[in-house]
Amino acid sequence: MIRYLKRDQIDEVKYNNCIKSSLNSRIYAYSWYLDIVADNWDILVLDDYKAVMPLPWRSKYFIKYIYPPPWTQQLGVFSSEEISESLVLSFINTIPKKFKKITIQFNSGNNLNLVNSEKRVNYILPLNKTYKELYKDFRRDRKNRIGQAEKKHLIFKETSFKEILEIAKTEYQFLKVSDSYYKKLEKLFEILLCKKNGILLGVYNEKKELLCGTILLLDTHRLVYLFSVSSKKGKENQAASFLINEVMKKYAQNNLAFDFEGSMIGGIADFYKSFGARVEYYSLFKKKIII
Repeated sequence: MIRYLKRDQIDEVKYNNCIKSSLNSRIYAYSWYLDIVADNWDILVLDDYKAVMPLPWRSKYFIKYIYPPPWTQQLGVFSSEEISESLVLSFINTIPKKFKKITIQFNSGNNLNLVNSEKRVNYILPLNKTYKELYKDFRRDRKNRIGQAEKKHLIFKETSFKEILEIAKTEYQFLKVSDSYYKKLEKLFEILLCKKNGILLGVYNEKKELLCGTILLLDTHRLVYLFSVSSKKGKENQAASFLINEVMKKYAQNNLAFDFEGSMIGGIADFYKSFGARVEYYSLFKKKIII
């Protein structure tokens, strides 16, 4: 039986163990992660935490709705057993009627074919090969750009959240990302650092200027390219290509998949594909209940 539990009713140990042991585990679904990024969240749970589905929600004008919180690409149903489409539908149908609008980005392990769902594209690259084998699958133009960057005497090392944020606020104003989103990201990274689930890496020039930086999520299955920035000089010096190439060197021959987190934007998707990444589909589900 699928039950609805409010946040304060959740057995965190059983819930997090379910996420950890899931065939389709995602770091975004852990209770500590959702506590930071979601305004509120409850869950649906099958039997004694045999399968779970987090429900992040907000309220506006006294109307409650389920939404995808920032910094969470894929949620949905999680289980240590194979998840059938009928089980996913059972979870959807058990969502309480008090939520008048539903928007959920299901994970790639949740098969969903409904009129009010659409396939979205992610790119992943298994890192269980040597770096030479990974590099061999890079597209020729990406190899050329990496070669250009290597001639610039760039430095790859750990960076700070403050430096990454400075580039984000000066170079990406057009995205109109609110300060509250950045504050959540900063708080999230502090916890990730404590739990050893987060890495901050950057590329510097000889003048010690940060050209490109990224926040990576690390769990037992994936290395997630959560957030990245590049300055004007960084773009001119192919710093992003250099950074990802160095990450590949660092984590090659590992039982992780490098998760690029998207994208539906052609130019960005092409950038990810040029590293030999393969497509991973997940579903965006939307439903509006007429009041």
